[in-house]
Amino acid sequence: MNTYIALLRGINVSGQKKIPMAELRELLAKSGFKKVQTYIQSGNVVFQSSETDKGALALKMHSAIKSHFGFEVPVLVLTPKDLKQIFGDCPFPQEKKENSYFTMLYTTPDKGLVEEASKKTYPNEEFVITPKCIYFYCDIGYGKAKFCNNFFERKLKTTATARNYKTMVKLVEMSKT
Repeated sequence: MNTYIALLRGINVSGQKKIPMAELRELLAKSGFKKVQTYIQSGNVVFQSSETDKGALALKMHSAIKSHFGFEVPVLVLTPKDLKQIFGDCPFPQEKKENSYFTMLYTTPDKGLVEEASKKTYPNEEFVITPKCIYFYCDIGYGKAKFCNNFFERKLKTTATARNYKTMVKLVEMSKT
C-alpha cells in the first residue's frame, strides 16, 4: 500500500460546497481508499491505496465526490515525498516560512504567464512561483492580502489550492509511513 495526500479545492468555504469530514471519510472508504484520515474542514485527506497513478486516484476521488455530493471539487493527489519537497523548498527564511501559504498547483504554469504574474507587486506581500507551488508571504495576514488563490489561478491559468504552514506541517506528519 502507498500513502497519499489529497487536497480538495474550495470546500467548506463561506458555506459553499459543504462536505462533512465524517461523511467524506465514509464515502472514500466505500470507494476503495484505505486508512482514510482527514485534517480540519478544508479538504485535507491522507489515505492509502495500491494504485500508483496519482491522476487516476484524483479522478476516482473527484468522481466519488461529484456522484455523492452533487458538485465538482478539484482534487490534487501528492505523495508524502512530493509534499515534503514542496514544504522543504520554501524559499523564505524560517520566520517568514512559519507565516507563509503554500499554494499547490494542479498543473505546471506556462513560463510566460509566470513572468507576467511575477511583475505584479503589492506592499508587504511576497511570492515565489515554482512549477509545483506558489510560496506566499504577507505580513498583514492572508485575509487582508491583495494576492489570493483566485488571482494566481486566473493569471497562471491553472487550478490551485492553498494551505498554511501549520496545515503543511500536520499533513507531512500524518503522511509519514
